[in-house]
Amino acid sequence: MSQVSKSLHLAVSADKVWELIGSFNALPDWHPAVQSSTLEDGGTHRRLALVGGGEIVERLDKLDDDGRVYRYSIVESPLPVNNYSSELRVVPDADGSGCTVEWSSDFDPFNVSPGDAEKAIHGVYKLGLENLQKMFGMK
Repeated sequence: MSQVSKSLHLAVSADKVWELIGSFNALPDWHPAVQSSTLEDGGTHRRLALVGGGEIVERLDKLDDDGRVYRYSIVESPLPVNNYSSELRVVPDADGSGCTVEWSSDFDPFNVSPGDAEKAIHGVYKLGLENLQKMFGMK
């Protein structure tokens, strides 16, 4: 099993960041690789259309707005992973002046080396978090 974890500190309130990223259907609002998201099965699944083609289907496993966290799993994907489970969390600073966005996952590499699978997932996280940094005027 492989693991990837990436985090980003923002000088913005956790509530403001969660308002943008906390909806299971919000990826197109902040991740530049996601063109659109369509909820299915009563909101328990999302179908992501990727910029440049391709599609990912993900299942919502847990949503906790009070804790500012959701967990999801990949059902179908062109990514080189199987048994992918991920968590997206926003943790407020102790003094409330900012927050940290944490994105982590574990998975089994599929048809590639563990290093290549980890590099692919790390790239997805990096692109999304860097865009958040730009959106909140931090870069």
